[in-house]
Amino acid sequence: MTGPREASVQEVPAPVPAPGELLVEVERVGICGTDVELYTGEMAYFGQGVTHFPIRLGHEWAGRVIATGSESDADWLGKRVTGDTMLGCGRCEYCLRGVHHVCPDRFEVGIRDGWPGALAEQTLVPTRFAHVVPENVSVTSAALVEPAGNSLRSVWAADLSAGDRLLVLGSGTIGLLAAQLALAHGIEVHVAGKRPRSLELAQQLGVPHVRTLDSLGDADANTFDAVIDATSLTDGPALAARLVKPHGRIVLVGLSGTPSLVDTRDVALKDVTAVGILSASPGLAGAIAELASGGVVPDAIVSEVITLEDVPDRLDGHRGAEAGPGPKVHVDPRA
Repeated sequence: MTGPREASVQEVPAPVPAPGELLVEVERVGICGTDVELYTGEMAYFGQGVTHFPIRLGHEWAGRVIATGSESDADWLGKRVTGDTMLGCGRCEYCLRGVHHVCPDRFEVGIRDGWPGALAEQTLVPTRFAHVVPENVSVTSAALVEPAGNSLRSVWAADLSAGDRLLVLGSGTIGLLAAQLALAHGIEVHVAGKRPRSLELAQQLGVPHVRTLDSLGDADANTFDAVIDATSLTDGPALAARLVKPHGRIVLVGLSGTPSLVDTRDVALKDVTAVGILSASPGLAGAIAELASGGVVPDAIVSEVITLEDVPDRLDGHRGAEAGPGPKVHVDPRA
């Protein structure tokens, strides 16, 4: 992408792995809302001066290692991998505490300046940020590891036990993955969304209770043990705070384009815990394990697989004529 709404396929020099890096042939890349915000130029990082055009997108991906920059990494050759989006410096207090995803000097693959994304035939990933994906996981699921890591962290943050009631606001990729992961652990899951087709898909994925966001009202206040807000709505967090039970938890993983306001009385007077989720990083290994176990099979979330040439059209909001009901679009750079 060379500017707002300006994107094309270009020939670039073949990447060469430095010591401590892996060269990956990319098999699949996901497009997400962050990519759309970068494409339109509305991403907050532009205003903060940490992202500039040109940008190569692609932070949800899977592929096979075809070369290494260090002989000691030879065991990686031929393995299917995915990679962390957040590449911490490795030296600051946050990296040393194991929370590299909030490192102030981090790269964000395909998002912030300094590390091109995987929306290409080949990409580089530091060995210390690479994760092996077992062969029994489909290539579609492998490229869903990054969003699944965010969803898994959201379910962890909800801190529920089997039989507890969880409401997921939003039936997009993060919401549907969170619902599947929660169901796999015996939690009673409710999903509220806007698109009828995505709510039907939620039912097909095993969610027993689905409804529209517009149907949530005063009668639902203080109903759920936890609420995950996976929407981009400005009133999503406030809605979550109203609907959660006293001493419950709200998990904020969605982001709106403008500030979201919450009446803190709904939080303080009910003794509610609010948890923010940035990045899949601490959840990547767990997400891979969940997918490898077979307990969560999210492939139906992907509506279509397109070529690199099709990407600008999808970033403009169009869907293919044969696209399914799922919210996620995947790209096969080899096609």
